[in-house]
Amino acid sequence: MKVTAIGTGYVGLVTGACLAEMGNHVVCLDVNEEKIRVLNAGEIPIHEPGLLEVVRRNVAAGRLQFTTDVDLAVNHGTIMFIGVGTPPDEDGSADLQYVLAAARSIGQRMTDYKVIVDKSTVPVGTADKVREVIAEELTKRGLSDMAYAVVSNPEFLKEGAAVEDFMKPDRIIVGSEDEQATLLMRALYAPFTRNHDRLVVMDLRSAEFTKYAANAMLATRISFMNEMALLAEKVGADIELVRRGIGSDPRIGYSFLYAGAGYGGSCFPKDVKALIRAAQGEGIPLRVLSAVEEANERQKMLLVDKVVARFGDDLAGRHFAVWGLAFKPNTDDMREAPALVIVQELLRRGATVAAYDPVAMPEAKRLLADAAGLQFCERAEQALEGADALLLVTEWKEFKSPDFDAIKFSLKQPVVFDGRNQYEPALMKALGIEHWGIGRGQTQH
Repeated sequence: MKVTAIGTGYVGLVTGACLAEMGNHVVCLDVNEEKIRVLNAGEIPIHEPGLLEVVRRNVAAGRLQFTTDVDLAVNHGTIMFIGVGTPPDEDGSADLQYVLAAARSIGQRMTDYKVIVDKSTVPVGTADKVREVIAEELTKRGLSDMAYAVVSNPEFLKEGAAVEDFMKPDRIIVGSEDEQATLLMRALYAPFTRNHDRLVVMDLRSAEFTKYAANAMLATRISFMNEMALLAEKVGADIELVRRGIGSDPRIGYSFLYAGAGYGGSCFPKDVKALIRAAQGEGIPLRVLSAVEEANERQKMLLVDKVVARFGDDLAGRHFAVWGLAFKPNTDDMREAPALVIVQELLRRGATVAAYDPVAMPEAKRLLADAAGLQFCERAEQALEGADALLLVTEWKEFKSPDFDAIKFSLKQPVVFDGRNQYEPALMKALGIEHWGIGRGQTQH
């Protein structure tokens, strides 16, 4: 099939590359000339495991093309995915200007039947707005009778595992009220559902709502466990043991039940805010989600609170090592990353910081370019040298089993603030390392 993907961020690029992998002919469009230059040079503008190989393979096979030429892109695809950004507006609502601009470009150029697919995370009712914009442009051209369909097909891709999620989906949500469009979407996704039909067809608004509800539920689980961890710490319970105890209940499960330094990224913070704002517009306060957001903002400060509890309010003259800057492993994404809050607060209190991340260093340097007292290190071991303590913020694999003797030797004093509960308190105590975890009860220090 002929497919166009508008936008070459996580959503658009992964969608285009994976659909090409199944034999479709895909054109990826972006107005950012630098992104297209990088892609045409055989590289990708984001860090996503496995994606570069898929892109290169399909470009070589002639099934995947990157362009800034809007005319070429619109003329090419029968199915047109809109996968552009929907950043939060000043009031927290989703900013649809890029989605509607893409829809307008389609309406200004289309000459035959198109299925326009909202792949970006968009508020309920966006499909109606996309349809109105296209209809308006077609009317201007005297083509008001031209047939087309608007479909909602939200993505459920985890950064760091996006290719695998797309190739082996647990569900494919299609919001469609057009029979021909539904048949085309079924045909497009058939290679991904041959073993088991995971495609769920519903109305447009339900599909749009499903994406927000899913992310809100996952964010809620994280904030719930973080709040339980705060209490566990006070009453002497170990949140890791509690996690295993409640996760064994099949009604609850283990996913997203890890206490830590808070969630970040491009989805959860933005989508929770957007859902809260949308509900306010309908006169319905979402008290649970408002608490989820509040709890997460507090959690991002927890490691700093522990540092202050150990070293005092005034951190002038103190030097700390920070391992992990990306909001999660296997990505270079630092949007809403807890590390940003932690590093900036340590610096504000007068400390200096030596930071290391396996992948996110370029992005961190861009975001923290003006941060005085911050040093970026090329190796994890380098960040430890002469530090008063180590703060583990992102649970990269290389941090899971470090050389603890080297950590003790490099630090001024053997103190570790474990923001992801990677290390067992009993083991750390046996090694002579002062361990501050999240909700580990009386077993820590």
